[in-house]
Parts: sequence; C-alpha cells; structure tokens
Amino acid sequence: MSCKCFGGAVLKRKRSSSGQTSHDFDGNLPENVRGLSYNELRSATNNFHASNKIGRGGFGIVYKGTLKNGKQVAVKTLSARSKQGVREFLNEINTISNVRHPNLVELIGCCVQGADRILVYEFVENNSLDRALLGARDKTIRLDWEKRKAICLGIARGLTFLHEELNPHIVHRDIKASNILLDGDLNAKIGDFGLAKLFPDNITHISTRIAGTTGYLAPEYALGGQLTMKADVYSFGVLILEIVGGRSSARENWGGTEKFLLEWAWQLHEEGRLLELVDPELGDYPEEEILRYMKVAFFCTQAASSRRPLMGQVLDMLSRNIRLNEKQLTAPGFFNNSGGLGGPSSSKKSCADSSTYNMSSVPDTITQVMPR
Repeated sequence: MSCKCFGGAVLKRKRSSSGQTSHDFDGNLPENVRGLSYNELRSATNNFHASNKIGRGGFGIVYKGTLKNGKQVAVKTLSARSKQGVREFLNEINTISNVRHPNLVELIGCCVQGADRILVYEFVENNSLDRALLGARDKTIRLDWEKRKAICLGIARGLTFLHEELNPHIVHRDIKASNILLDGDLNAKIGDFGLAKLFPDNITHISTRIAGTTGYLAPEYALGGQLTMKADVYSFGVLILEIVGGRSSARENWGGTEKFLLEWAWQLHEEGRLLELVDPELGDYPEEEILRYMKVAFFCTQAASSRRPLMGQVLDMLSRNIRLNEKQLTAPGFFNNSGGLGGPSSSKKSCADSSTYNMSSVPDTITQVMPR
C-alpha cells in the first residue's frame, strides 16, 4: 500500500518477517528541499543531546543544531512509534516546500534515511509564543502591547498569504500559540504544517478526519469534520484573546466556574467588563485599540462559520482604526470536549450554523483531537 501526499513523495509500507511494519521512501524530494544525512544532523545536535532540546511536538522532539557551514537550524525528529506522523512528515514537506513568506517558518531540508524521518527548519531565536506568553513569569521576554499587536498582525499576514495569495490555498488546521515562533526581533512566524491541507478554489469544504487542539477547534469542524478556511479564522480569534489576556485558551476556573477563555471573554463582553480580560503585565495600554482587537476575535469565532470574516478582512480590521459593526456580533461557538457544541447565552441550534449538523452522528470520542 502506498500513501501519496500532494505529489512528489511516496511512502511504501511493507511487513517484515517479524510482523513489524516498516517504511521505505520512494520518490524524489522537491528540488528546493536539501537532503541531509542522519550523521550530519547527529553531529549538528551533538548526538541529539538533551541540552539542545527546544521543544516537543505531537510526533517527536525538536532540537537546536548547527550545520557544518555554521548555520543554526531547528531539527524536528519524527517518533518511530508514530504511525500517523510519517504521513504528516511527507505532508509537511510537500505542503510548504515552495512556500516563502516573512511570517512563515522556512523549511531548509530533511533526512529520509532508513527508519529516520527528520525535518530541518530555520532556527527561530525566541522559541514559541506559547513559551513567551504563557510560560514562567520570570522569563526575559517582555511583551508589551506594541509587541503583542505586531505579533497579531504578523500571524494575520501569514494566514492571509496562505488563504488568499497562494494557489491552491493552504488551510493550516492547527493555529495555536505553540505553533507560532518568534524570531530575534519578535516577528511572528507560523510553523508546523503537519496537519495542513491544500484547498483548491473550486471546492467549498473538505470532509476530513478531525485534528487539532482543544480550545482552538471551530465547532462545525470538531463535530462534522467539515473543513474550510474559516476553521483557521476561528483558531486565530481564540489566539488573539490569548495574546491580549496572557492566559491559555483551555478550560480554567473563571469567575468560580470552569470555562473556556472564549466563553469567559464573551461573558465579560456582555457584562461590559471586557477590559478585565487584559493581561495585568501589559501595564499602560490603549483601551480602545485593545477592545477593538478583542471584538475582532469575537467576529472570528462566530458560531456560524458563514458569519466569520475572511483573513484578509481580519487583517484589515486589525490594521486600521475602523468602527466595527458590533450589532452583527452573535455569541461565539465552541466545541465543549464532550461531543457537543457550546455557546454562551445561545442554544445548540443557533451555534450550529444551520440544521445540517446531525448531533447523533457525533463520535463519542475524537481521538485525533490533541489536548492543549
């Protein structure tokens, strides 16, 4: 059996005499992706030493390395135990091998040698937004409002490029703080395209397995597997609230009850207390601008995907000091992690975009949904 991911690379599976499944790489890498040997990368990372570990993804560990020419790189290894990860390794190569943008992490090369599957990216000095924003408070990176605003705009530019300027378009499917990297000047770069999907102009949606991270999942995608570019818009809206509030999108104790960050933010909005969500570490900040950013987040997370703006429109709303038509805002929707939709001050029916969602068809468990 073979698996082909958007052309270029083919993975053949075969069974050994012991019954184990092994993988052989068959086909040429894209021309602009450099092939690196396992020994080169082992040398670059000091034999994948723990002191060089800079992150862990869903399918392996990421190490800092230095190639022989002195170039610093991020080396993303694929766990040999990850069956799904091999497909996503090939998917990541083929999806972004020809994509270049200042707000996207650049793929430099890869290693396909025996059982080893390794991706090599540009090294981004300040690691992930997740660490800078939600990590230990004794960190050296201080994110004032101007820096956070620039990060929001950088992510929006990257997503606008993927959604509207590339052909075919790309839906990332896993926009979250840990997949946003910050360079030496704290410019945002979108990384980890393992779950990304190509999205041609002539289709309205893709029916696909559900994958992503709880807290960021658009409800229509989490429930029905109906993927459109609006799923990325939803995730970005949640991310704006994280950046403004300095808090995780996952369920936490808000106001004495367990709520998602989005749920709590909407409650504060309805009570006229939205500024209470702002991270106290911001110090002085422009209230009207921050309120506009949070309201843009609500437009991005509307329960009905048809009510969400396109990323180009989101970028415009964030970039310009324009008056938003708040009368068009309805309660956001969210996947409540128990097989149903949730929505503050709204019914399940109103959250579901239309009556096309058959609640009885929702799986009891969604195994591809990764915890925060």
